[in-house]
Amino acid sequence: MKWLLGLGFVVALVGTCQAQETRIAAVVNNDIVTADDVDARLMLLMRSAGVPDTPQNRQQLQNRVLQQLIDEKLEMQEAKRFKVAADKAEVEKALASIEARNNMQKGGLDQYLKAAGVPRRTLVDQVTASIIWNKVVEGRYSSDVSVSDTEVHDEIARLKADMGKPQSHVAEIFLAIDNPRQEPEVKALADKLIQQIRAGAQFPAVAQQFSQSPSAATAGDIGWVTPNQFGPPLDEAIGKMKPGEMSYPIRTSAGYYILYLIDRRTPGQTSVDDTQFSLVEVVLPVPTPQQQQKIMAQAQNISQTAKSCDDMAKIAHEQAPQTSTQSPSIRAGDLPAELRSVVLGLKVSEASKPLPTRGGIGIIMVCKRTDPSVALPTQDQVYDELMHARLDQISRRYLRDLRRSAYVDIRG
Repeated sequence: MKWLLGLGFVVALVGTCQAQETRIAAVVNNDIVTADDVDARLMLLMRSAGVPDTPQNRQQLQNRVLQQLIDEKLEMQEAKRFKVAADKAEVEKALASIEARNNMQKGGLDQYLKAAGVPRRTLVDQVTASIIWNKVVEGRYSSDVSVSDTEVHDEIARLKADMGKPQSHVAEIFLAIDNPRQEPEVKALADKLIQQIRAGAQFPAVAQQFSQSPSAATAGDIGWVTPNQFGPPLDEAIGKMKPGEMSYPIRTSAGYYILYLIDRRTPGQTSVDDTQFSLVEVVLPVPTPQQQQKIMAQAQNISQTAKSCDDMAKIAHEQAPQTSTQSPSIRAGDLPAELRSVVLGLKVSEASKPLPTRGGIGIIMVCKRTDPSVALPTQDQVYDELMHARLDQISRRYLRDLRRSAYVDIRG
């Protein structure tokens, strides 16, 4: 018995030493945020946003990262109170979406995190908190928020009235200000983010890590907006910008916005670049210059004899399985310049003349062509958009109230 008591004392002593070694950055009600949590999130933020890892940048960004972690603790505590959780499939789906937005292959995100020296758990925790908080807000308030048929019809009428007027494809970074004391810190952060983006950091990555708008989940992309949609400060800034330009920090009653204009269009006008194609391409390798003539004759024969995409697919399988490709859906504007005019000039099931390509001679056939059209959003899409905007406002107020009622002790 004495031996057991002695072992218990040793275990307790070791646990105490370990606890002392774990530096506490903040106490949030009954939970803690450790300095290691802050360091790992800071590393994730800088690596993904392309911000240089310098002592100055760490010092300037550390407070913001700590506040994000505090907010996530409050959100998770509220979720626990209402017995809301996220399952593994939901988290993995969100991670797969991040991979897709960053043009990574499956598993590429894990490789990126490992190379960046960021624990996978750091990103998983961030994604999990976002999923759970959305569930909490929707679960508590979606039944209290209503959008009437009249509001939907009015919004569609407004969109119809804006047909023929320029529309802007915009991305945003939103930094909230909940009380006047935050003004200097938030303004300094906005200036710092603009400085980093101008120095080479990617706007989508910065938005994903810093923005406090739901659009952070889509790397800040809020889609196409119409004139007079947001109110004077933001609408005026968008109207003065050119595609590829970023705004200065724009102060609104809720906080600061940084806007980026991706593109501009006029509804009712379409671009040939938006034509969608389904293609089959057979590429015949040319191993040596001496075989060029022979391979060209083979390619000409394919061009003249192939009458359908099934023919082309069979030829690709039999004669060039390693180098031929099928593209179920590709936009004309995304094709290489030298191929765009060729593909646009082809009819469905018409094979192109032999074309020089990297590594060989290619023949392309269009299997399906969908010309661009202009369409208004459906009633369901407008309804979802209006509901989303209202739940976003509720979410901000909800989190602000949690901050005000919480016990938060930020340690040195």
